[in-house]
Amino acid sequence: MTDEARLRTAAVIPAAGRGVRLGPGAPKALRALNGTPMLIHAVRAMAASRAVSLVVVVAPADGAAEVRALLDEYEHAMPERTEVVVVPGGETRQQSVKLGLDALPEDVSVVLVHDAARPLVPVDTVDAVVEAVRDGAPAVVPALPLADTVKQVEPRTDGQPEPVVATPERALLRAVQTPQGFDRAILVRAHETVPASGEGATDCAGMVERLGEPVVVVPGHEEAFKVTRPLDLVLAEAVLARRRANDGF
Repeated sequence: MTDEARLRTAAVIPAAGRGVRLGPGAPKALRALNGTPMLIHAVRAMAASRAVSLVVVVAPADGAAEVRALLDEYEHAMPERTEVVVVPGGETRQQSVKLGLDALPEDVSVVLVHDAARPLVPVDTVDAVVEAVRDGAPAVVPALPLADTVKQVEPRTDGQPEPVVATPERALLRAVQTPQGFDRAILVRAHETVPASGEGATDCAGMVERLGEPVVVVPGHEEAFKVTRPLDLVLAEAVLARRRANDGF
């Protein structure tokens, strides 16, 4: 059996959130980007990797049929080698990822977990994460050095200025992106044993850290930014326009 077959890779995309920071309307993952829902861009980004043979989309619990119909509508834009399935999600991201994991066939050994709100991650970044897991890393995250100085503060809820308590050394910090990649058995163990609250509970790599397993970083990409606020949509449209002009994407 080849390594490719033995280490079959699947991607889980939790897309059950509402995306309140983008304002009222459709869930964030279904917002249009260049006329195409962000979720379709995100699925296509995972499917662009030849290593990924299955994408599991975790849809809103009351919207799985709608998401399935949407994916069917854009089936022509997906590589034939990649299967895409839809499962209903839970109330939290952790629950939704666990439901996506439960839907994976037994022969999947490497799992990517990708934010639907990061629709423009380049295939080279996806491949780098997969390769690092296949090379033996239990958990892998793409990340970028910070451009801004970071201040640790004492949070205030009364609207008053927040006191600075420390200035972390920027060279030691990274801004984490997705897809995050995992040895499947370790990720399943994290979801079965790590509490659903507390530091790291909303981040799969953080959950693996809490198991005491090593997590490594590979270079991320500036185009893998998270579309969270209206200005991010403007930037994403600009990236897509540049891609169309350069290579007809």
